[in-house]
Amino acid sequence: MVSQLRVYVPEHPLVKHWLAIARDENTPTVLFKTAMTELGRWLTYEAARHWLPTLDTTVKTPLAECPATLVDPRVPIAIVPILRAGLALLDGAQTLLPLSSIYHLGLARNEETLEASCYLNKLPESFAPETRVLILEPMLATGGSILSALGEITARGADPSLIRVISIVAAPPALQKLSEKYPALNIYTAIIDEGLNSKGYIVPGLGDAGDRAFGT
Repeated sequence: MVSQLRVYVPEHPLVKHWLAIARDENTPTVLFKTAMTELGRWLTYEAARHWLPTLDTTVKTPLAECPATLVDPRVPIAIVPILRAGLALLDGAQTLLPLSSIYHLGLARNEETLEASCYLNKLPESFAPETRVLILEPMLATGGSILSALGEITARGADPSLIRVISIVAAPPALQKLSEKYPALNIYTAIIDEGLNSKGYIVPGLGDAGDRAFGT
């Protein structure tokens, strides 16, 4: 049992490269979307280590039989992109987990109270206890949206120790709240930034990920 929140920042040159592209204010929308797709791909790759269930079997090569390991198709995998910005990570994540089910969750932040409200919930009525859940939330700032999402997901039976959160930029306030509420959680992020400004935005961050991804 994991007793303390685990936050992983992969020391991978491709993660660093695409993070730099995403951060740059001069990056056009089409290249920003590519950067987010690539970050979704590489962070999901890292998150899948020791998380995906495997099945030992044998296969027959053109020369002989040999032991083999496959991802176990009997264990359900769910991807939950947090709308809007989480959609920018979905293509990269889904490429690596093509058999996963996609459940959309739409959350909007009140800019005055910084609280999140739900406007779309396509989660199933319940998750099987062994389900692996991958949450796509590019920005972990105040923690309001991710805590709301986790509340909905765990209320449906998902085990926090089997949940992985993919984030591009995380800030200490959100990580502190997650550590207190969900100590068994595992987070994979490209960077942990220094903090938030007076409006609750991550500094230096990368701006509004949803606006930049969709050109709005």
